[in-house]
Amino acid sequence: MNLILFDDPTIRQHLLPLTFTRPVAEMRVGIFTIAEKWAHHFQTKASYATVEYLSKKFPQVDSSDNLFVNGAACPDASLLDAIKNLKQGDAFQKNSVLIALRTSASEWQAKPKSVVEYPNEIILIDRPWKIFQQNGDQIRADYKLITANRTSAAINDVHTKVYNVSNIFLGEGVSLRAAILNAESGPIYLGKNSQVQEGALIKGPFSLGENSVVNMGGKMRGDTTIGPHCKVGGEVSNAVLFGYSNKAHDGFLGNAVLGEWCNLGADTNTSNLKNNYENVKLWSYAKKGFVDIGHPNCGLIMGDHSKSGINTMFNTGTVVGVSSNIFGAGYPRNFIPSFQWGGAAGFVVYQFEKAMDTAKRVMARRNIALDEIEREILKNVFEETSK
Repeated sequence: MNLILFDDPTIRQHLLPLTFTRPVAEMRVGIFTIAEKWAHHFQTKASYATVEYLSKKFPQVDSSDNLFVNGAACPDASLLDAIKNLKQGDAFQKNSVLIALRTSASEWQAKPKSVVEYPNEIILIDRPWKIFQQNGDQIRADYKLITANRTSAAINDVHTKVYNVSNIFLGEGVSLRAAILNAESGPIYLGKNSQVQEGALIKGPFSLGENSVVNMGGKMRGDTTIGPHCKVGGEVSNAVLFGYSNKAHDGFLGNAVLGEWCNLGADTNTSNLKNNYENVKLWSYAKKGFVDIGHPNCGLIMGDHSKSGINTMFNTGTVVGVSSNIFGAGYPRNFIPSFQWGGAAGFVVYQFEKAMDTAKRVMARRNIALDEIEREILKNVFEETSK
C-alpha cells in the first residue's frame, strides 16, 4: 500500500498558524512528527495530500493502491490493525471525521464503497493545544519505537546524576556534562549529537532532538519536546519546539508550541495560567474569534519565523502568526497576526522583503538556504493573511 497523509480542511484551519507552512502530519508531538510515526510503523516514507501552495515542498505520490490516512491521527496498536485490514474501497471514520481510506483513486475525497465508525478512541491532534496536552504520552509511545533493538550510549560523566537510568537513552555523539537527569516519571531521550551542558536539570518525559542543545543551568520540566537543531535554556515546561528554534536564555516557556525558525529573546516570559484560574480562551483562525479550550493552562502558540525581543511578556493564551517580530515594554495583545512588527504600543506590517532578508540570514546560520519554494510558501501566507 502507498501511504498518503491527508489534510482534513477543517482540521487544518483549526491548527493555524502552525499549518500555514506545513501539512498537518508534519507537526511534531512526542519525539516524532506525526508523519514520522506513520512512516516508522509502515516502514515506508509517506507523501502528502495538502493544499496546493504547500505541494511543491510536500508532494503527493500516487499508485494503484493508495492508503489515505488523516494527518492529524496518531497511530496506536488498535488503529494500525484497523488500517492494515482495510480492503480496497473501504474507509472508516470517527465522529464523522474521515480517518482512513484505501482506494485506487488519487484523491482522499473519493467516494468509498463503505464507511464504518471506528469503535475505539483516537488521538487526533485537531487543535493546537492538543500538541502539548498529548505530548507526554506521545513521548512515551515514541520512546518505545525509537529505542527498540538499540543500545544507548553510556553515561560516562562522573559529575552527571541520573535517576532510573534504564529509562534514559543517549544517541550517538551525545555530550552530557554535570547535569541531573530524572527519568522516574517518564523517559528521557537525547538525540544524536545533542548536548546537555553543565548544571542542566531534566525531568522526563523529555526529548531532545538531533544537534540540539540544553544550555548551562537550563531547567527542563516534563512533557517537553525540543526538536532538532534547537537551543534552549531557562525554564521550559510542557512545551514543544518543532525544530530550528531557539529559547536560549532565562525566562519561562510553558504549555506552548513553537514552530520552526522562531527565536525568543533573553528573559522572554509566557504566562500559562490566568490569575483567576479560569479556562483559557485562544484565538481560532477557523472561528475568527476566541474559543474556550476547556483547560486553564495554555501559554504561547507561535508560527514559523516569528521572534520576540528581550524582556517580552506574553499573556496567557497568546497566538502569534508567521514571521512576526514582537518587542517593547508591556503585554502585546494575545492574538498577533502574521507579518506584524511591533508590540504593546501597536503594530505595523512587516514588509515581505524585509522579513525574507531576516529569514535568509537566520537559516544561513544553520547552513540552510531560503530557496524559492520556501519563499513562495511564505509569500502565499503573506498574501493570504494581509487582510
